[in-house]
Amino acid sequence: MDPRRRQEARSVTVPELFGDPDQWPDDDLIAITGALSPHLVLAALHEGVFPMPITNEEVPPEFQGATAWWSPMYRGVLLPGHLKVARSLRKTTKHQTTTVDRAFGDVIARCADPDRPYAWIDDRVIEAYGYLHERGWAHSVETWDDKGRLVGGLYGVSVGGLFSGESMFHDPRHGRDASKTALLRLVCELGSRLLDVQWSTPHLASLGVTEVDRAEYLDLLDDALDRPAPQWTSPDDPAWNGVQLLDRLREMPA
Repeated sequence: MDPRRRQEARSVTVPELFGDPDQWPDDDLIAITGALSPHLVLAALHEGVFPMPITNEEVPPEFQGATAWWSPMYRGVLLPGHLKVARSLRKTTKHQTTTVDRAFGDVIARCADPDRPYAWIDDRVIEAYGYLHERGWAHSVETWDDKGRLVGGLYGVSVGGLFSGESMFHDPRHGRDASKTALLRLVCELGSRLLDVQWSTPHLASLGVTEVDRAEYLDLLDDALDRPAPQWTSPDDPAWNGVQLLDRLREMPA
């Protein structure tokens, strides 16, 4: 990545968008707007809010194509030192390799597959996060099988000591646990920084994700934003094989 892009990703002034969190509704949904832009995404993340376009055909016509802004009452987070790696996942990971930022466009396209359940990523999201990726804010982690196929991955946005995970995928035919392997690599990249997964799921809970209430999350966010961003591995660096990845995880402080 161009060093000027990295510098741009280290310094930004953002406006306040959503006001006093104490005045937010007791609901995951904070606001609905017609706009979605990279600058709004960054500003919202600084306030603990993230966007998801409204794609449900059952909503009233006036809301079709709008953007919903969310701050869950109970937020899924992976706290430093809380990662869990099951024995079965270790066995699978040994046969996969991982890279960083080598195939961002492919990862977000696979996450956007309209045939996936609850698909929500549309062209506006792809454009906004592609812009953020080009400027050093958004990052992807890729998982590859031994035949060089992209079988899993994830993407999200890095702001200071926060990584806001947006979506992940795995190839059900060739990539068992490949999205989990990508998350293991992400944890290595982040070190002791905060990983926000938005909502927890059984899949994520098995990896150590826990839920915190909104007030606690906002406190964690304040601390994270005061920390420096990680030094992301270059996409030109060699891929890590599964053994290397597991060794790096073992070397991380508890």
